[in-house]
Amino acid sequence: MSTQDDRFDDLLSYIGRELDFETDFYNDSYLDRRITARMRRTDIEEYGAYQRLLDRDDEEKDALLDSLSINVTGFFRNPDAWEKLRLVLRELTDNNRRVRIWSAPCADGREPYSIAMLALDDDEIADHRIEITATDINHDTLADARAGVYETSQTSDIAEELEPLDDYQPYVDQDENRFTVRDRVKDIVTFEQHDLIRGDEKTDFDLVLCRNLLIYIDSSFKVPIFQTIRGSLRADGYLMIGMTETLPTECRDDFEPVHKQQRIYRRS
Repeated sequence: MSTQDDRFDDLLSYIGRELDFETDFYNDSYLDRRITARMRRTDIEEYGAYQRLLDRDDEEKDALLDSLSINVTGFFRNPDAWEKLRLVLRELTDNNRRVRIWSAPCADGREPYSIAMLALDDDEIADHRIEITATDINHDTLADARAGVYETSQTSDIAEELEPLDDYQPYVDQDENRFTVRDRVKDIVTFEQHDLIRGDEKTDFDLVLCRNLLIYIDSSFKVPIFQTIRGSLRADGYLMIGMTETLPTECRDDFEPVHKQQRIYRRS
């Protein structure tokens, strides 16, 4: 192993110890991309030098922890998949007095709010029957999600993200480039802290969305995640994962495809 590899491992150990971030859960390529991005912003080229910066700069510790937390998201990400999810929500609300949905991890809240907006916007979905639980491991991310305030930036055009809705104005207040989710949407969503890898199963969910997390997770932790999800779903409950993700081989007997191309499955 090279000296650079040793210093990267030392840095990961430091991050785990000092930032209380479980680096073992994530694959090294993901961690390296996020860490080197912060190193470039601070004009540092070596892992050892960056660790020394972290040791004396609490603000950089916070910035790194925020960078490592998986918060890449958007309203109605992959719109084609949401059209199939629309059909699932119609079926669930047709057949159940109460429909419980879990968005995990919810990042900054745009996914669970998208579900709520879709339910409110579609006359064939009984929105009054839907309860959404949104969870994430990060306290600060949950605070942002509860606030429900989003701004258009170089990387995120909020109005464009909301285009799958017939009219987004009933669901957000817009002030130039700032969009605030209205209370009628927020009232459908409850936010909680939860660790999907180490946390307990939940119970009796009709639908679980776990999208665009698995591509960052080390393969050895994917099976426990799906075991938690399966145990949290009622019989015949639905699972939706990211468009570029696949079920672990060990878990494929637990789920049957419903809309395979859009990665929507039913618990076997």
